[in-house]
Amino acid sequence: MSERGPIMRRLSGASNGGGGSGAASGQWEGGGNAARVRGVNAGIMDEKVLELVFRALNWDPQSLCVVARVSRRLRAVAERVLWRELCVSRAPRMVAALTGGAPASAPAAGRIGGGWPALAKLLLFCCGAAGASVPGHFAPVSRFSKTSGRSFLSRRCAGDLLYVSDPCEHSVPGGGAGGAAAAAEDVGAYRGVFRGFMRSRTRAWLVGHRAALETRVRCPYCGARVWSMTAAGLAPRSASRRLGANEGRLEYFVCVSGHLHGSCWLARLSDSEGAGADGGSDGDDGNASADEDDVGL
Repeated sequence: MSERGPIMRRLSGASNGGGGSGAASGQWEGGGNAARVRGVNAGIMDEKVLELVFRALNWDPQSLCVVARVSRRLRAVAERVLWRELCVSRAPRMVAALTGGAPASAPAAGRIGGGWPALAKLLLFCCGAAGASVPGHFAPVSRFSKTSGRSFLSRRCAGDLLYVSDPCEHSVPGGGAGGAAAAAEDVGAYRGVFRGFMRSRTRAWLVGHRAALETRVRCPYCGARVWSMTAAGLAPRSASRRLGANEGRLEYFVCVSGHLHGSCWLARLSDSEGAGADGGSDGDDGNASADEDDVGL
């Protein structure tokens, strides 16, 4: 025991007295878990480095999901920066419209209803149709349009800005009366998002009329509670016409963050009907290219 004291004093003196070690120790601030290197680049933890990495990966969503689960800090960077940049890369016109035309670097572009991860999931993921046992899946290509969105707004809510996707079609077995096998039916699943939903006429009407929130349905994109637009009487017939759905076989929900999701049973059209149906539903298709964004994985 008598020898240990001098040995420890010599080791302590060597670590504090050497110029090199002193310079190294001078790079640290604080102690314990709070210690950090001053003036040293954080490498992969740096936001700009992460942006460059994911830009080289073409903002691959599955890789971004993996990185966001590594640590709280990486998750915070992903939610604040990386998911936003993914959305901008996939749907630049749509993001500009949802953020009021603010550039991606502007402070206003850092905020969006429900958060950037939820918007990225909405752009890339079809929620399926629970009522028809259609599971959700990644959608290789989706088209979102303000023109379609206007078809989902009742007259009392005209003026709101809503993007809605074209329906993702799924074939499901028919019911079959009397035990006979029926022809397969087509179910369309679609999703959308409001701009500034907290200030929208749609939300004002739902809140003002005390529309009940659904107890068994949640938003598949942000997990928030939802209103049934059909139950609230805010589902116009133009939505069925726009989707090519059978009358009365359409249901969609809007969550408190402004995300829309729903499904419908698609009508089977003859060749002559189909040729006429494409020509136009609302008279706005001449400017459709400016109102649309094609989103792909």
